[in-house]
Amino acid sequence: MRPATARPTKACGKQRSPTSPRKKKTRPNKPREQHRPPLPLSPWSPCRSHLRTHRRRRRCSLLPPHPRRRLSATPVISPRRGRKGMALRAAAARLASSSLRRRHGHLLPAAGTASHAAFLHSHATSFGFKQVREDEKSKLVGNVFSSVASSYDVMNDLMSAGLHRLWKDRLISKLNPFPGMKHLDVAGGTGDVAFRVVERIKSVSHRAAQGTLTDMEEDTHIYVCDINPNMLEVGKKRAAEKGYNEEQCLSWVQGDAEALSFEDGSMDGYTIAFGIRNVTHIEKALSEAYRILKKGGRFLCLELSHVDVPIFKDIYDVYSFSVIPAVGELVAGDRQSYQYLVESIRRFPKQEKFAQMIQEAGFEAVEYENLVGGVVAIHSGVKL
Repeated sequence: MRPATARPTKACGKQRSPTSPRKKKTRPNKPREQHRPPLPLSPWSPCRSHLRTHRRRRRCSLLPPHPRRRLSATPVISPRRGRKGMALRAAAARLASSSLRRRHGHLLPAAGTASHAAFLHSHATSFGFKQVREDEKSKLVGNVFSSVASSYDVMNDLMSAGLHRLWKDRLISKLNPFPGMKHLDVAGGTGDVAFRVVERIKSVSHRAAQGTLTDMEEDTHIYVCDINPNMLEVGKKRAAEKGYNEEQCLSWVQGDAEALSFEDGSMDGYTIAFGIRNVTHIEKALSEAYRILKKGGRFLCLELSHVDVPIFKDIYDVYSFSVIPAVGELVAGDRQSYQYLVESIRRFPKQEKFAQMIQEAGFEAVEYENLVGGVVAIHSGVKL
């Protein structure tokens, strides 16, 4: 056999001597990324993994959006079938609920806790810009009006520059009271609307007595209903000062607008002025108004509403949030109550939405009239 010999290798380029050092391969220099300072940890990304995700999202946000892609703040997960798709949807729901609680300052209790179950059972509602339980709102509103009852009329004059008197006169003219009328004024503890109804019926009765019509003043009865006893006491004192304490046609009743104590179809008219935004369930109050009215009975609501004139709206917002609470603190010694007043106006439904709610309660011929550019609105409807 022939001895094994090493195969000759092919020379590739320049031959390297065994004593020369091996040269390191060099690569073309790549531009180094600029150093970026570490991003602060946000409340919704407390760990490093979330921080890296936030960096990637920030880099992606610098790119121009796709013309056909609709960007959203929440991740969109395509629906999938099977258990995997259900797990993804459940995870997305938990992520959305946790981010909602964080963004709103933990206004809502965490899911799965006893407080969360109690909160959902009580059907959370709004008290101004705050979120409270339904059973708490009536107490909070009661405290507000107990605090401002003594200075209620003075503050109305100051806040509206006396215009609230003209607004209530317009409300009564649309109601068109008549002798023998059974009328209910809800949330009217101070008697401002009820006194106007009585005076209008007296003037009509006087003209009827001089003419051929019979006087039906004996059958006339006006009921003033308010949930706050302090407001009713103010109204009774005003009635005594005006000489209405001897009137047999005027009654004062403490009651809730959502659960009236009057019989079905017992009233010819129903008015509520600056009060329906304070009830917990507006739908229940409208349903009760429909229940106690007779066929052909009229519903009228005077309420602070939403301004629809752009420039005037900005001025009105500055006046509402800066001037009204300050005047309330100066005159009534209670800034918080009038801060709630301003906030409750902003949370009240807009004119079109409230008109739709009245129609859904069963009323026909629903309409509304804006006064002073929408500062107040008079909504009306008829039970047919």
